[in-house]
Amino acid sequence: MESPSYGFPRTRRLSTAADFQRVFEQPCKSADYYLTVLARTNGETYPRLGLAIARRQIRNASDRNRVKRLIRESFRLQQQALGGLDFVVMARSAAIQADHETIRSSLHKHWENLVRRCKPSWSSSSNSIST
Repeated sequence: MESPSYGFPRTRRLSTAADFQRVFEQPCKSADYYLTVLARTNGETYPRLGLAIARRQIRNASDRNRVKRLIRESFRLQQQALGGLDFVVMARSAAIQADHETIRSSLHKHWENLVRRCKPSWSSSSNSIST
């Protein structure tokens, strides 16, 4: 049995403005105090991630980089269970004060919620999201 890949190659990233625009047009949305996550099916068998961390929300570059690193890490570890969805993650200013575990927990809830809501035909019972 092949072990799952936890990499984050270019094929797993939203890279063009058109990719982002497609998600922004008709998204499934999940939001809380720290993050807003938009999702949309992509017609592929793998998920892709885009980050839209605004300088207006998180002024300090090191804080933005920390939040982006936590988001990418969570995505990498959960991508096997996320199916063919494109995700765009946006941070709110409250994410600056949140510790790592709070951000991870928030993302875990968003991933579960969006997989369940945005792709009801995809069986998430066989590929449940683990913590």
